[in-house]
Amino acid sequence: MPLHLARWLLAWMIASAALATTAPLTWQSWQRLPAVFDLAGPRSDGRLVAAAGGRLFLVSTDGAITPFADGSDGYHAASGPEAYLALSPGLHVSVAGCDFARDDVFVLRPDKPFGITRVDANGHATNFADITGVDTLTGIVFDTVGRFDHRLLVTGPHGQHSTVLAIDCKGGTALITQVAPPLEGGLAVAPAGFGTHAGELIAPDESSGAILAISAGGQSTILVASGIAHGGDIGVESAAFIPPGFSASGTAYIADRATANNPHPGTDTILRMPSAEMTPAAVHDGDLLVVAEGGAVTIDVRCGTTCVRTVIAPTDTTAHIEGHLVLVVNQARPTASALPAVADLASQRAQLLLRLGIGVAAAAALLFLVALRVRRGGRRP
Repeated sequence: MPLHLARWLLAWMIASAALATTAPLTWQSWQRLPAVFDLAGPRSDGRLVAAAGGRLFLVSTDGAITPFADGSDGYHAASGPEAYLALSPGLHVSVAGCDFARDDVFVLRPDKPFGITRVDANGHATNFADITGVDTLTGIVFDTVGRFDHRLLVTGPHGQHSTVLAIDCKGGTALITQVAPPLEGGLAVAPAGFGTHAGELIAPDESSGAILAISAGGQSTILVASGIAHGGDIGVESAAFIPPGFSASGTAYIADRATANNPHPGTDTILRMPSAEMTPAAVHDGDLLVVAEGGAVTIDVRCGTTCVRTVIAPTDTTAHIEGHLVLVVNQARPTASALPAVADLASQRAQLLLRLGIGVAAAAALLFLVALRVRRGGRRP
């Protein structure tokens, strides 16, 4: 083989190996669940809670799905409305002198009478709070940092603005603001290390494409413009902060809801993405991830004195994303229930074999080049 051809082959092999490790991120279809539109968790037993078709389900990391709160005193609602939910981590509320019970689920009632339904860890449903002064309810999340005194944060539109409420563990409701910009979907609260917006409520606005930050005093600011397509059923929908340990070993989950007569029709599937696939995109613990409703386009936001956003999953798919993005840190020692699905194992093995083959070919080309140089050097007088 001529020397210039060997050099070209080596360069091609190295470039191919680089491309194999930096392929665009894509969400994996994982488990089918008809009419799924929101996720929360994990619970203390490691399972996620899923809302689908007016019912609740528990989802194990091995993919097993079981009905939850389906008894006569359980949770039953109309199928269709986006009754988003939040799972209690069991935090103390100072102003009320009480604690939210761990693993209790709190579900929006977006149709009249507006309010919150509480479902305890055993699946018993009761009315938790009635809410007035809103046109509907569109967002729910727990303050896990403390700027809002660890209360349950709920949002809903009223006219051209959004109302933000903080609800304590006794059902007492306090107004944060009535003049926030439009927002809805999977809300999040910024962790302590998230720059000047630490502890604030982070909310996507699909119509404008902006990602908003709302302080405990009710002030609203634009955290960053998403920079991706925006509008109804298209723009940013779901936000979550990457927890400590996720980058080393974690899995992201989100709901892809089937939506008829839509450019992004969805699949009624829970999607997932392992953290190992995010590594080439330089995603770090503490960053904010936001997923668009139309197509599951995903961006990473990192904030210090300023915020910088990067598109990490640019592929516009047929997915129709709803509700919360859930990021789970995997167990240090995987058990049978934490092992990847067979299809994922096959994909991982195929990728490993591809990279191994490229590496072997590159090494062979390099050895051939070295041998050729040695051979030519031996011919010199």
